[in-house]
Amino acid sequence: MTTHIVMWSGGITSWATARHVIAEHGPDNVTLLFADTNAEDEGLHAFNDAASAQLGVPITRVADGRDPWQVFEDKRWLGNTRIAQCSMELKLKPCRDWLNANAGSFDETTLYVGIDWTETERLPAIVRGWAPWRVDAPLTRPPYRDKRQLLDEARAASLPVPRLYRLGFAHNNCGGACVKGGQTQWARLLEVFPDRYARAEAAEGRMRALLGKDVSILRDRVGGDTKPLTPAALRRRIEERPDQLDLFDEGGCGCFTDLAA
Repeated sequence: MTTHIVMWSGGITSWATARHVIAEHGPDNVTLLFADTNAEDEGLHAFNDAASAQLGVPITRVADGRDPWQVFEDKRWLGNTRIAQCSMELKLKPCRDWLNANAGSFDETTLYVGIDWTETERLPAIVRGWAPWRVDAPLTRPPYRDKRQLLDEARAASLPVPRLYRLGFAHNNCGGACVKGGQTQWARLLEVFPDRYARAEAAEGRMRALLGKDVSILRDRVGGDTKPLTPAALRRRIEERPDQLDLFDEGGCGCFTDLAA
């Protein structure tokens, strides 16, 4: 009998993926595997609880115990839009450890990831990264639906829309402070969660002092040259020169592709 394991993020596509898997295979052999980064928004946990009850499958939580900034300090490397060890340490390793200890044989286990038809270029890296387990991505196949439609379907199922989505964030991860996010995400974070922004600004300042390097989670492309852009500098730019913001730089979570990197 095949074991079906949904790599649950707390985002709307992981819910839609789980719903598809349960509708096709039933709930008895389905696991919703959630790696908690200890940096998540309260709304994510509320959504997890409600979605678990609606799907009839409990959330299986794994956690390293650290948050992303603790990982950066331990690794002496500041995560950014290109490389973020927090994905490996807080999501991929705990999930793989759980799979090694609890999943069935490779030919009797399928992993499901919540990428959709707009992200198919990510799938080959994900498949390589989780080998030798089989990987499937049901949302890459028809009927094609976007996140807005999936959120409408969640509302119809009486589920609470996660707060980060309601506030305009593209992803429901790391409390809106994902280091893979771009200037648009961080400008939004400063507006709606200034305390979270301040914590990240201070944490990056400590990392820069620890490393003794001009590094940052963000990039500045003004003038055609790419250079580090600290949250402190971005905050001043928002306050003084908002015309120099890159409002197309949303960035975002790609945690389950990093295992193949």
